[in-house]
Amino acid sequence: MRYFFHTADGSRDRDMEGTELPDHRAARIEATKFAGACMNDNPNELWETGDFRIEVTDERDTLLFAII
Repeated sequence: MRYFFHTADGSRDRDMEGTELPDHRAARIEATKFAGACMNDNPNELWETGDFRIEVTDERDTLLFAII
C-alpha cells in the first residue's frame, strides 16, 4: 500500500510521491522517523508556528492518522 506523509505548519506541504509500505504499523513507524527528521532539521518549527503536524493518508487521500 502507498502511504503519503504530508506536513502542516500553517500551510500544507503535500507528499506527491508517497512511500510503498507493507501495512499501517510500518507507516506509523515511518511517520515517527519522518517527524523526528523534520524536528532535527528545523527544531524551531514547532515553537514558531505552534501548528506542526504530520498527516498520513492513503492513495484515496483518506486521513489514516496524524502526529500532532
